[in-house]
Amino acid sequence: MSAEDLEKYETEMELKLYREYRDVVGLFKYVIETERRFYLTNDYEMQVHSVQGEVFFEVSMADAWVWDMYRPARFVKQVRVLTFKDVNIEELSKSELELPGG
Repeated sequence: MSAEDLEKYETEMELKLYREYRDVVGLFKYVIETERRFYLTNDYEMQVHSVQGEVFFEVSMADAWVWDMYRPARFVKQVRVLTFKDVNIEELSKSELELPGG
């Protein structure tokens, strides 16, 4: 497989992922972004932990969708994320759910 073939494949996968996101975003209430992944969910719990002066976040989600083009199944029943980095949680408003051209 050439570099050009690989680039074309990745571009097609990204477009497929965007289209899937566009189709499912209206089903969810929250966007949760970590340093590694982007999730859509209707239910989450976040806890802040401090151990020996180190602070980390634990985010648990139920029935989520994950933005990851390399996953064969993006709908997941349970997700638990542990991170020392920032976690961004936003509640989607109805106007945010309407994508341009969608």
